[in-house]
Amino acid sequence: MMTDRELLDLAAAARKDAYVPYSRFAVGAALLAKSGKVYTGCNIENAAYSVTVCAERTALLKAISEGEREFTDLAVVCDTPVPSSPCGVCRQFLTEFAPQCRVLMGNMKGDVIIKTAEELLPLYFGATNLENMGK
Repeated sequence: MMTDRELLDLAAAARKDAYVPYSRFAVGAALLAKSGKVYTGCNIENAAYSVTVCAERTALLKAISEGEREFTDLAVVCDTPVPSSPCGVCRQFLTEFAPQCRVLMGNMKGDVIIKTAEELLPLYFGATNLENMGK
């Protein structure tokens, strides 16, 4: 069984591979699937900023592309004075698959804040919104 500290350590290690020549804001993520497998990701910037991919979505895309659909925990680590939360796009992306997923937000000092994806994005837009269209 993966501990919170182990997952945060994997996220911190993934942060080292971040490609951040513009912002210099490196982020690492580690996503624990219900299967027990961990998928890591880092942020990858681009000169055309709109195509930059966050660490959280990198990890989610890796997992989803390998057939995973259920997730229990996502650790996100960056070097900030206090832990930072995933951006709105990453929150929306995560709630598509796991609104109850625990999100462990950590910094390099070891501080951690834990919330669920749904707590980070209340009233998120999901499949039920589409099912109720026109009713």
